[in-house]
Amino acid sequence: FLVSERHAGSHSLWKSYLDILPKSYTCPVCLEPEVVDLLPGPLRAKAEEQRARVQDLFASSRDFFSTLQPLFAESVDSIFSYHAFLWAWCTVNTRAVYLKSRRQECLSSEPDTCALAPFLDLLNHSPHVQVKAAFNEKTRCYEIRTASRCRKHQEAFICYGPHDNQRLLLEYGFVAFGNPHACVPVSGEMLLKYLPPADKQVHKKLSILEDHGFTGNLTFGWDGPSWRLLTALKLLCLEAERFTSWKKVLIGDVISDRNEKASLGVAQKICSDFIAEIHSELRKVSDMKERKGSLISQLCLVEALRMEELRILQASAEILSSSLAPLS
Repeated sequence: FLVSERHAGSHSLWKSYLDILPKSYTCPVCLEPEVVDLLPGPLRAKAEEQRARVQDLFASSRDFFSTLQPLFAESVDSIFSYHAFLWAWCTVNTRAVYLKSRRQECLSSEPDTCALAPFLDLLNHSPHVQVKAAFNEKTRCYEIRTASRCRKHQEAFICYGPHDNQRLLLEYGFVAFGNPHACVPVSGEMLLKYLPPADKQVHKKLSILEDHGFTGNLTFGWDGPSWRLLTALKLLCLEAERFTSWKKVLIGDVISDRNEKASLGVAQKICSDFIAEIHSELRKVSDMKERKGSLISQLCLVEALRMEELRILQASAEILSSSLAPLS
């Protein structure tokens, strides 16, 4: 619909709306591969998965596009190009709201729950506000109610959800500064790099963590390492003679000062290595900005994400240092 209406130009009833839509997007699926390579590992993997999904969707839709040829004087291959399809996909992905509709016989058998509401594009995201947004079946209106105060003549914001910056960049193409939900993820595999190789119980410990859901959602945040990350580290640092206490670790009990110090020390080492890695990546971004002027806007986006993560890690490093001081 979006591609065909944009192709109609001044003849489209939706011209006023189409004119205010971005001409291009900054979601990772639209970034140059060399810029995507500068993204943090977890986000880079998700960006590559997203790109593959969009390309598969385009390929599987081409037969349908060909059936529309009688509607156009030009070739549908030129109208429904991958570039046009990607623009339309990003428009929907960054702007659609949930609206359950009755299935139309001529359309896909999949549930139709996406709607574009042009007026909502006037409302920008802020991670600091709370809103309730949904379609009201009684009034037949899409309603947004804010729980945060907004002064007269000030901009009214909405919140897309409690998303961290990697999620915001992946789905919406921007980074929120000072985002309270921002964090730096730590993969379960990464923890192994920091453990003593002689630990004969490491595989058993990993199995316990996996069985109890402690191998995912491990993060550093503005208030330091998450409880889940510290808990996973405490279990992995558990002394052999105290291994039978692993259940107590998972519910948050303190096992020993030695265990507390060891787990905080590993967290500090991971945080320090992350900081060094980000400094290295920022140098790469700076170097590419000098060599690739055409990619400045994309590189600035990566730089903003990395700088926010650097600030989070620096805050975490200070908290860890303070936590370790009494145990030294």
